[in-house]
Amino acid sequence: MLHQSPMIIMAPVQGLDAHRNYKLGKAKAREDSRNLKFKRLLRELVRTDLPDHYDFDSTHPGIPIPMFANDEYGDCVIAARAHQTLRFEYVEQNRLIAITDQEVLNQYLAETGGLDEGLVMLDSLVSWRNIGWRVVAEQLFIRAFAQANPLSLQEFKQAIYLDLGLQIGLALPISAQSQFEQGQLWDVASGPPAQVNSWGGHCVFVCGYTESGPVCITWGRKQQMSWAFLNKYCDEAYVVFDALNIKKLKKNLKLELLSSFLKTQPSKA
Repeated sequence: MLHQSPMIIMAPVQGLDAHRNYKLGKAKAREDSRNLKFKRLLRELVRTDLPDHYDFDSTHPGIPIPMFANDEYGDCVIAARAHQTLRFEYVEQNRLIAITDQEVLNQYLAETGGLDEGLVMLDSLVSWRNIGWRVVAEQLFIRAFAQANPLSLQEFKQAIYLDLGLQIGLALPISAQSQFEQGQLWDVASGPPAQVNSWGGHCVFVCGYTESGPVCITWGRKQQMSWAFLNKYCDEAYVVFDALNIKKLKKNLKLELLSSFLKTQPSKA
């Protein structure tokens, strides 16, 4: 039996004069043939095993969605990391940690060398794995990350349902700006405003999906996009792994393959 997909209510952005600058900050996608592919880690799941809609935050209420200074700095890559870290630590520690704007900015400027010029997602993921980042008086690392296929609806749904989510890069069109400001779905428009990357590169954390498409967190709110929008404008996507002793992961992932990869590609931490 199919369940009706919930509607993501996206109210028009308030206080536009105070928040006109929705900063971007994702540099051009960088390819690396050594990246582990998420598809290889998945055990076979038939379509009926996945719900029609799922959102981590709906099953773990109360998680905040701060701006993390992404209206003043092009720190979207680290802001997306912070949103994912909140959820990882909620699962591991059963509590919310308090990540501050300053901690996000400290990490962002450390990785850029002090310049507000954006980041390459892949380089930042490598840094997160090997060096970690300082949050709430701890140095937090990830175990690994795997590359997902932006054209694979199943890979996206499975990553989200397994409570991993995705860090994705978008080559945003200008049309996405007005859609966001008006509280509309990010969808494929027409004409010059719909040109790929006509606005610029942006990184977001995806924590849910509906029948319409993925739901990401950006600029202090949830933003629904269509699957067609994802397919056209997403130029990179990564699934990040932290704790591996989670029931869902043990059941649905080939953790032995991931362990083998980690032995051949150990972190430098």
